[in-house]
Amino acid sequence: MNLEQKRVAILGAGGSGYAAASLALSRGAEVSVYDSGDENRLAPAVERFRELGCLLTTGEAALSPDGEFDLAVISPGIDLASPISREFSRVSNELIGEVEFANRLSEVPVIAITGTNGKTTTTSLIAEMLQSTGLSVVAAGNIGLAYSEVVERGESLDWIVLEVSSFQLESISQFSPRISIWMNFAPDHMDRYANLDEYRSAKQNLFRNADANTTVIRKKEDDVWDGAAVTFSAFSEGGAFEYLDGMIRHLATGREFSFRDCRLHGKHNAENVMVALAVADELGLSWNAVANAIEGFRAPAHRCEKVRELEGVIFINDSKSTNLHSLQSALAGQEASTVLIVGGKQKGLDFSEVRPLLSDKVRHAVCLGEIGESIADTWHGTVPATVVASMDEAVRLAFSEADEGDVVLFSPGTSSFDMYPGYEARGDDFRRAVEALDGSEE
Repeated sequence: MNLEQKRVAILGAGGSGYAAASLALSRGAEVSVYDSGDENRLAPAVERFRELGCLLTTGEAALSPDGEFDLAVISPGIDLASPISREFSRVSNELIGEVEFANRLSEVPVIAITGTNGKTTTTSLIAEMLQSTGLSVVAAGNIGLAYSEVVERGESLDWIVLEVSSFQLESISQFSPRISIWMNFAPDHMDRYANLDEYRSAKQNLFRNADANTTVIRKKEDDVWDGAAVTFSAFSEGGAFEYLDGMIRHLATGREFSFRDCRLHGKHNAENVMVALAVADELGLSWNAVANAIEGFRAPAHRCEKVRELEGVIFINDSKSTNLHSLQSALAGQEASTVLIVGGKQKGLDFSEVRPLLSDKVRHAVCLGEIGESIADTWHGTVPATVVASMDEAVRLAFSEADEGDVVLFSPGTSSFDMYPGYEARGDDFRRAVEALDGSEE
């Protein structure tokens, strides 16, 4: 794609917008940036873009662009149905997303990963695994580092491992990863989508341009692709990869990989390892060659992260659990009796959906936060539930209720904004409270 002297509009003044603007400028484009957000809030961004070399127009003025554009690049946080999107669709020859934009300017093959949960862990795992074999690999996309920034750097890379959200996949047209991975699917982002089918359809754009050269790896239970695929599941039989008693098994060859030797915890993380092994197979890498990297991989902070083992009790920090599916996934993945710390902001979620898992998995529920009492009431008669007022109280009580061999799982199932500025701060507080235990609480 030749951008020399082309007029390019960047929609959105956040990180992906900034990276896209910088990439477009580096390729000789005339770049203007638009964000219809509050002018005062965006004042620092105006200066930042000025230093980059382009004008950021904010507020209502952003809805009245000056002239027409060869291309508009929309940031994933902006709904395609929003006024600014509709306006720039009208005045631009083409409107595409930042992922599509970066991909058109790159020749590096892509491994793309989507799913409701597990994307970040799997993206990081695959990138580290490939790097351990000497390949030059970068993880980017929804994981934090913008795809456009990677492309602008111009490094000589073997692969880009790209975490892609439904928001990013809404606005692609030619994007065609060499390996496309579907982790799982469950209701989420219903504030963005009219219904579940619309959300699912956005994610299925991952396969929009798949052809005979595309390797598709998908969760066995999710029928999202009609063509040939490598399937996996730790929760049912019949996939190419299965799980039993701590061992991952490749059905066709009988090869086995010991998940017990991994630092990752829970059957849902066993699925992440299955995907990494499937990628290794596709690239012709032996399991022996990647075993050390997989076994030594630590989950990203706040994503079923093992914090500590004290007196035979394992403490797991899953503060990133901000929806019911992530809570259900974390619970279903536990193979030991579990004391669950749950709760946070009241955002209208129906925690009765979790009840079928409680009898088999949970010894005691410790309910925290704005929604704590509601969860305890909802689960009454299914599992013992106690409402607490603080993280310290929650951790101490959970430890006192746990027996040797049990897991204390902190998986809130909702957002953190009742007590914390974000899930990171919430997870850090859980970690602090766990580290403060000395074993005398039992």
